[in-house]
Amino acid sequence: MNDVLPDEAPRWQRFEDAARDVFRQYGYRNIRTPIVEPTELFVRGVGETTDIVEKEMYSFVDSMNGDRLSLRPEGTAPTVRAALEHNLLYGGPQRLWYGGPLFRHERPQKGRYRQYHTLGVEALGFGGPDIDIELLVMGHRLWKRLGIEGVELQINTIGSAEERRAFRTKLIDYFERHRDTLDADATRRLHANPLRLLDSKNPAMQQVIEGAPRLMESLGEASRANFEAVQAGLRDAGIAYTINPRLVRGLDYYNLTVFEWVSSRLGAQNAVCSGGRYDGLFEQLGGKPTPGCGFGIGVERALMLIDEPTGLAENPFDVYLVRQGEAAAAFGARVAETLRDAGLSVVLHCGGGSFKSQLKRADASGARFAVIVGDDEAAAGDVNVKPLRESSDQVRVPVSQAAAIIKKQ
Repeated sequence: MNDVLPDEAPRWQRFEDAARDVFRQYGYRNIRTPIVEPTELFVRGVGETTDIVEKEMYSFVDSMNGDRLSLRPEGTAPTVRAALEHNLLYGGPQRLWYGGPLFRHERPQKGRYRQYHTLGVEALGFGGPDIDIELLVMGHRLWKRLGIEGVELQINTIGSAEERRAFRTKLIDYFERHRDTLDADATRRLHANPLRLLDSKNPAMQQVIEGAPRLMESLGEASRANFEAVQAGLRDAGIAYTINPRLVRGLDYYNLTVFEWVSSRLGAQNAVCSGGRYDGLFEQLGGKPTPGCGFGIGVERALMLIDEPTGLAENPFDVYLVRQGEAAAAFGARVAETLRDAGLSVVLHCGGGSFKSQLKRADASGARFAVIVGDDEAAAGDVNVKPLRESSDQVRVPVSQAAAIIKKQ
């Protein structure tokens, strides 16, 4: 779990601002759910035999009432829970987005930590492939907005729950015949969650995985037609993609379309955004049959792909206000508020010190201007405006003119 320090935070803010703006362009509205949820929500929603529920959740018993609670490991189940609890779909389908920290007790890796942050979207109540296409087009627009290049879209279909159950039997039979090649993790998953064997990264298992039955060959006409429609939509939008038959996703609630945006710059765990359709999740959580589709972006991983320096790539401050003298102290505070009323960002020097030491602080702050106030200026209602990043001369002007001068440059 990591701190995000002030020099790094502007990059996070610009990323989040861009994502929020893109989501708004597509009609998605913000929802905010608690960080802590009942453990049963994830057992029922994510799946009892998934890695998340079996060994990655931070769970505890509430000492006040004995409730079993967990820090949220993903964002979809809480969003669906909130939609059910507050009857959000009463007036029709909902496009929603959310952001915040998630928690998984897994081995820390490059850009992947035990507390990590996500920006996610969920389209609830929309059946058919057109919403799947919209989500993928929206993701593509966000990468362009952020200047992220070299991100590859991988898609697959995992069919319906009934089709997967039939395929599970074939898969188990196949891997049972090759049990001696399976590692401990695969052996543990074989009967509980055999589809996860297909996305194993163990080099020793790749040959046997390549020979495994293909889910696509077990799908019916409706699932195939849905997948063809998604591909047609992507082609029409001019978005390149590859079909990855081993892409199955690690959460039990998915069906039909699944996808990942991946980058070779992220190492073995190369996904920066993952998602898909989950038409059975509402029923799993006690609701009526309702379609859903969404994705989640790993913020830390996405930031690794943005080619800009860390720190103050954009100057956060317009003015550093320097003040010395008893009258100047109160006057300077009022000047700072006046400049803020005009829309400028102002750091007011606190803690005393000579003009020279304060001007050093002003220069180090990154501000574009120093506004300097002494007792003489306070008596006259004036300020000195000193450019810190340009060679222009310092000027003394009435307070009422200071904001206009700063905004001109």
